[in-house]
Amino acid sequence: MFLRGNKVHLRALEPEDLSFLYEIENDELLWEVSHTQAPYSKWLLKNYLENSHQDIYEVKQLRLAIAENGSNHLIGLIDLYDFDPKNSRVGLGIVVKSSEERNKGFGSESVELLLGYAFHILNVHQIYVNVAATNHASIKLFSKFGFEKVGVKKQWNKIGAVYVDELLYQLINPLNEN
Repeated sequence: MFLRGNKVHLRALEPEDLSFLYEIENDELLWEVSHTQAPYSKWLLKNYLENSHQDIYEVKQLRLAIAENGSNHLIGLIDLYDFDPKNSRVGLGIVVKSSEERNKGFGSESVELLLGYAFHILNVHQIYVNVAATNHASIKLFSKFGFEKVGVKKQWNKIGAVYVDELLYQLINPLNEN
C-alpha cells in the first residue's frame, strides 16, 4: 500500500480534522511557508473540507493528513498542488505542525510515501518543490530523496523586512527518466 509506512500513514481529510486544519492555517509562524497573509475562518475551512473529496484531476491538488500509526494522532499535512496531467508534473509541499515532532522521521516517511503514490499511481514524470534558501531542514529532506536544485528565484519572498531567495528543486521519475 502506497500511503502506509512504518511510522505514519497518509489519509484523506475528515470533517473532524477541522480544528487541526484551523490551527495550521492560522499559525502565523507557518505563513511564510504557505504565503498566507490573513487568517482563515472555520467556516471557510469547513467548506474546504466538504469539497476535499474532489479528484486531483478535477481540482489539480490533493491534500492529505499525516497521521501517526497506532494512535491516529495528526502530525501534519502533505500536498500535491498545481497538478498538470498534460505535462505530467506536480508540486509538493509538507508541513509538520509541532516542532517537537520534527526530526523524528515523520516528514521523511511522508515524502517517501507521497513520492511512491505520485510516481506509481498518478504516473507523473516529475515533482518539484519551492523552498526558501533559509529552510535548511527542507533542503536536507528533499535532497535526501534525490531532488536537485535547478533554479534560484532571487529575493523572491519578503520575510519580515528581508527578501529571501527561493530555490526550485526537481525530481524526475527514476522509473521513466530520459
